[in-house]
Amino acid sequence: METPLARNSRKEDATSSEVVEATIYRKIVGSLMYFVNTRPDICFAVNQLNQAMVKPIKIYWKETKHVLRYLRGTIQFGLWYRWIEGVKLQGFKNADWAGSSSIGKRTSRGIFIIG
Repeated sequence: METPLARNSRKEDATSSEVVEATIYRKIVGSLMYFVNTRPDICFAVNQLNQAMVKPIKIYWKETKHVLRYLRGTIQFGLWYRWIEGVKLQGFKNADWAGSSSIGKRTSRGIFIIG
């Protein structure tokens, strides 16, 4: 597998509305969301799968299986974190409601620093 998501997979089955078992789908995608911490290469794919959490259809199930196959084939990839004395993780977040107060959406930015 070259990529975490199959190319043009949504175009193939865009008319499919067959609903799959939501509980199993949510458990797998939730596990993948946690897995993104060490595998940033699947971040976009997991984001796309996360959009179908309420009512997953067959096409999303197929894409989920594709991501799992990709992970099986690229088990040697990933980020490795090790403990170093004196290293701190700092995070900063900013949210702005004034940017688009007319529609009620906010803009937010964040940064994390290890050092």
